[in-house]
Amino acid sequence: MRILVLGGDGYLGWPTAIHLSAAGHDVAVSDNYVRRSYDEELGASSLVPIASMDDRVAAWHEITGKKIKVYPGDLCDAPFVHSMVADYHPDTIVHFAEQRSAPYSMIDQKHAVYTQTNNVVGNLNVLYAIADVDRDIHLVKLGTMGEYGTPNIDIEEGWITINHKGRTDRVLYPKRPGSFYHLSKVHDSHNIEFACRIWGLRATDLNQGVVYGVETEATKLDPRLATRFDYDGVFGTVLNRMIVQAVLGLPLTVYGTGGQTRGLLNIVDTVECLRITCENRADKGEFRVFNQFTESMSVRQIADTIAKDYPGEATIEEIENPRVELEDHYYNAIHTALVDLGLVPTLLSETLIDSLFGIVEQNQHRIDQAAIQPTVRWRETSSELALSK
Repeated sequence: MRILVLGGDGYLGWPTAIHLSAAGHDVAVSDNYVRRSYDEELGASSLVPIASMDDRVAAWHEITGKKIKVYPGDLCDAPFVHSMVADYHPDTIVHFAEQRSAPYSMIDQKHAVYTQTNNVVGNLNVLYAIADVDRDIHLVKLGTMGEYGTPNIDIEEGWITINHKGRTDRVLYPKRPGSFYHLSKVHDSHNIEFACRIWGLRATDLNQGVVYGVETEATKLDPRLATRFDYDGVFGTVLNRMIVQAVLGLPLTVYGTGGQTRGLLNIVDTVECLRITCENRADKGEFRVFNQFTESMSVRQIADTIAKDYPGEATIEEIENPRVELEDHYYNAIHTALVDLGLVPTLLSETLIDSLFGIVEQNQHRIDQAAIQPTVRWRETSSELALSK
């Protein structure tokens, strides 16, 4: 299968690309490398050093004999997108190429507008390119569980059947996202569903939970194949951040009471979910939604698990929540579709956490403690981060 991975230089895009290549698929990647410029803007960097795209691709070819074609460019450039899709003519497009941080989108007006413009326009350009070049191309789009928010009813996989005044219909599950980033993902989902319904495209929306970890079987083959490890207050995920705090002997910071419950999955399951989805195509005209996570935990439970497993002393500290969100809520999200297609979940365990402790300890000299604490607050229209620039 020919698979084009958009955002192939990113935290998940790169390991997904080489995982698909290792599985025998013909893979190309595209990226405008803007994620690296965010580091420069924020004064942060990946804890694990990452090679350039040229070096990554060369290393993969050297080690495996497999080639990955690279298309440098921006999805907001419509002619570029059309040209790339026509030139490579993939069977499947995996779309990771969006600004992915909720805090980044909430810094100020400029960052909110950038996030929505970049994400929504780029995704629309991909949809138009597929419609114009070949409507049989399967779009596999990375969404987020954050699209749903925290409703007081079970979260279905994208669709819900409702009964209202004696009539029944199947509609998209109601969305109540918690940031301008998550809102951009909702707009993407609605636009993709519309394109499937009107143009007969085939698409799978992967509403992914919080990803943790940094290693897959492919990235472990050579240091040049490593992917990002973000721990900062803007792009870092909660479990990665707490692992860093534990190694440094700092309190594990819990936002508010820590009752916020989210779906989690290991990066090894992320890349496998993408392989499974690519190899099991949506039907023509189908907008298919999979909730992509393996287990649910509250922020407090994550902190308790890390504190318990860390070999040294680890304390937990509740700090003021910079976000506007429910800290005590019902959360039951259905996530059976990928398991039914063959996913064998990799659950959070002491072994997995120990491996993360080891990675952080090896790179401890690269940690910037000032980057760990949150600087973006939801109720402010201009954050401390923006004002300090």
